[in-house]
Amino acid sequence: MPGLEHTITIAAPPDRVWAVLVDVERWPERIPTVDSVERLDQGPFAVGSSARLRQPKLPEAVWTVTELTDGTSYTWESKSPGVLGVASHVVEPHPGGTRLTLALTVSGPLAGIGWLMTKARARRYVETEAASIKKVAEQSQG
Repeated sequence: MPGLEHTITIAAPPDRVWAVLVDVERWPERIPTVDSVERLDQGPFAVGSSARLRQPKLPEAVWTVTELTDGTSYTWESKSPGVLGVASHVVEPHPGGTRLTLALTVSGPLAGIGWLMTKARARRYVETEAASIKKVAEQSQG
């Protein structure tokens, strides 16, 4: 299954990193790879929560949370014709702060050709997203 994983260390406690990570409605102001986010449900971020994301040079996508361990991790997926995208977000305590791991996999009959066309952009976006979450979490200290 094509995909990628990126891990970064953040000098902030896991609960702060988690708070930034699940506040998806504020991603457009915090993460330059996200143009807009529209939550499609009310209430706390939980299994079944979904959001419509618009990102530069990518088709609009609806992402739905399929797994969530509060304070630690969530996985959400987006379906489009011939492709299933699965993105995971893991927050772990680490000496001096937190280790954040973002991962993305794609599957389905069109995943291979789609991945060839978007792999470099996907890697840049995931790395930018991790760096942006790091910046916000570290600035929010104190």
